[in-house]
Amino acid sequence: MRAWMGILGLACAFGVQAAPKVAVTDLAYQERVEQYIHIVSAQNSSQASMYHASGSSSYNEFESSQSYIEQTELRKFSGDIKGEIIKSGMFQLVQGTPYTADAKGDVYDIIKRIKAGHFKGADYVLFGTLSDVDFEQDTNAIDNTNSYSAVLGLTLVADFSLINTRTYEITSAFTAMGEGQQTKLVNGRDAKISLSRPKVVREVSKELGIDVARQLAEQLGGPVPGQPRSYQGGNNLPPDEPARVLR
Repeated sequence: MRAWMGILGLACAFGVQAAPKVAVTDLAYQERVEQYIHIVSAQNSSQASMYHASGSSSYNEFESSQSYIEQTELRKFSGDIKGEIIKSGMFQLVQGTPYTADAKGDVYDIIKRIKAGHFKGADYVLFGTLSDVDFEQDTNAIDNTNSYSAVLGLTLVADFSLINTRTYEITSAFTAMGEGQQTKLVNGRDAKISLSRPKVVREVSKELGIDVARQLAEQLGGPVPGQPRSYQGGNNLPPDEPARVLR
């Protein structure tokens, strides 16, 4: 916290342009991929003579199953995080190098990625990792009616660390969550249900961005989104004068 307050002090001394620069990563995650291979190859042989012809076939089968861990970054939810950080005024944003499938190394080894120069110009990196994601789609009958409700919901949980790119100190750490849901009333069991997955994802992204900015502000002492900002600075009105009796 003392290091952070020192940086904020420099920002105040040199103006808004000297605010710390931060790079926001996309959400890192890994998943286990299962792969199954089944190969059948046929070998044909034939013999022919002037009196008869015969043929035979033989088959070779090969089966294999394997699993491996695939690492990558989820790029759908960082836009609103960046937007909320910009609105807070606590940081300037710089663009880092995204992790790609061709990248060599562990997506979770953020220190190695910092040392490799993937976040040039950044004083801090906000590193996010996907903790849990849950899509829910369900239909529920409404009592005493011939209608039912169709629900599509998404909950996303991610862990975040704000890391100093020079000292590798973790300045802030928290878990943030975004939730979104769409509900429609439908008449008749055979009615077509049309629920918008993109709208639910957009709502989750917005909620996640707000939660990230709020927790950063709470831990670092900045303005908290959704709460009135404390008034700083004066106005251009002249100072009050003592009352005078007019005769």
